[in-house]
Amino acid sequence: MPTIKDVAKRAGVSRTTVSRVLNDNGYVSHEARTRVVEAVKEMGYIPSAHAKTMRTKRSGVIGVILPRISTETASRVVNGIEEELAANGYQILLTNTQLKPEKEIQNIKLLKSRQVDGIILLATNRNQDLLETIADLSIPFVALGQELTGVTSVVYDDYHSAFDVTESFISEGHQQIGFIGVPETDHAVGFLRKQGYLDAMAKHNLPVKEEWIQDGNFSFESGYQAAKQLMEQAQVKPTAVFAVTDRMAIGALGYLKENQINVPSDVALFGIGASDLSKHVTPPLSTVDYFNEDAGQKTAQLILEQLTGKIIEKEKIKLNYRLIKRDSV
Repeated sequence: MPTIKDVAKRAGVSRTTVSRVLNDNGYVSHEARTRVVEAVKEMGYIPSAHAKTMRTKRSGVIGVILPRISTETASRVVNGIEEELAANGYQILLTNTQLKPEKEIQNIKLLKSRQVDGIILLATNRNQDLLETIADLSIPFVALGQELTGVTSVVYDDYHSAFDVTESFISEGHQQIGFIGVPETDHAVGFLRKQGYLDAMAKHNLPVKEEWIQDGNFSFESGYQAAKQLMEQAQVKPTAVFAVTDRMAIGALGYLKENQINVPSDVALFGIGASDLSKHVTPPLSTVDYFNEDAGQKTAQLILEQLTGKIIEKEKIKLNYRLIKRDSV
């Protein structure tokens, strides 16, 4: 493989001149620049990424930490991140936590050791160990999905979207509304969406029975099992069910159909996520669109602003949402 020394020899210039041409840094005559460019093409020379990092103190890589690689939400967010960063000359390096909080910290340390220029975390918790790990970083950092103290954060409007879904059910005449959530250690999805549901019920003086609230773990199967518990344990059966993710809502739909419980005439159903699958199940699932690709782009923009020194104060950006009503309500 040719080296920068070989290119300099072919072009009849110094290695410093070749470096200036490759990095577009410093004066080089038009004639010499043309000879270097031609030599690079003829020899198929590829500049060393490591050498470039040593010179510029930048790797051109942003680390992205995902809770799960396989989800559609993560895929859409990553598309938005990658599109924005690629347009500005950056690549991404993906890592996966498999929804394990301790792996968020491990992956932050791993990415730092790989000398990435910044880190984006799709966060699932807000524990103190995580905050201390982030505070020890000396590179740009943005969290998406959770509001982290002292950290630039991009958050969904989890509370109001859940409040609006519940109010939508109530406006249709439902008073017995079941809820499928996740553990409250996930502050955004577990706590805020549940609080939105509870506050909407309280606003209309509607009771919430303990058996109407079930937890899942984001999976289709957990949604199925939560719906089973809702419908088989409750003395007063819900006439509507709100699941905090589309995957769990679709799992619940599977249980309802399997047991000849008609949606929506027997039980109305709502999810969150605007997944592609939500459009294609029968009946099509009502859902909340969080505009995940836009979220990814906004998060990437905040990292880029930090890299260029435009951001000094920590920011919190709250994103918009829209309710999509389909035939499940």
